[in-house]
Amino acid sequence: MEPMETDERNGSLTPSNNVLQWSQWQLMDSILPTGGFAHSLGLEAAAQARIITDREDLKTYVLHVLENTGSLLLPFVHAAAKSPDMETWCKLDRILEATLTNEVSRKASISQGSALLRIAASIFREVPYLKSMRDSLLGSGTASFHHAPVFGLVCGLIGFDSTACQRAFMFITMRDIISAATRLNLIGPLGASILQHEIAPLAEEMLKKWMDRPVEEACQTAPMLDIIQGCHSYLFSRLFCS
Repeated sequence: MEPMETDERNGSLTPSNNVLQWSQWQLMDSILPTGGFAHSLGLEAAAQARIITDREDLKTYVLHVLENTGSLLLPFVHAAAKSPDMETWCKLDRILEATLTNEVSRKASISQGSALLRIAASIFREVPYLKSMRDSLLGSGTASFHHAPVFGLVCGLIGFDSTACQRAFMFITMRDIISAATRLNLIGPLGASILQHEIAPLAEEMLKKWMDRPVEEACQTAPMLDIIQGCHSYLFSRLFCS
């Protein structure tokens, strides 16, 4: 097997062979235990509040989530993927910590980001920078490990270009919320797959609209989603963490 080449500056992988794609695909695999499927992105609270009552309501909600993801989080993914180093990442992590005022979504972001960095450091051992970075920051109290910048960092280090990284982040967001809808019995497995296929072209348009923007332009486009997700902790019974 042809070995992967690394960038001596930060240990990132360079896209020199087909083996690299296996690592990139693994990052997208739903079997990767990052905890993403423990979160419904506010969908459970919206369903209990009867904001979602049919398939069209669900489709509208997913589109709003994707739009908000593009406007608010893609700038952090883009910046981390473009400069996958500790200094840039720490700055992005602090900015996002200050930006996310919703306690439910903030905790969900930290939970998924922490899990992703831990898993990536364990799996992608050919990128020692991930482990050394995690070891130096863990327990220091200086980092929150938010998901979007961690995702961008990992993508940048394993050879994704920034565009592919941002598209991947939009994809896993769509995948996770539609999976949550299936487990909440809002739609069946086949219907969920059809819905995901229908939404994909719209998600691509959102990607083109919001990609490559600086962090200074990050904004909330669907504040109602923030309010709904913030109500999750008040649900009498719930399946998801957020």
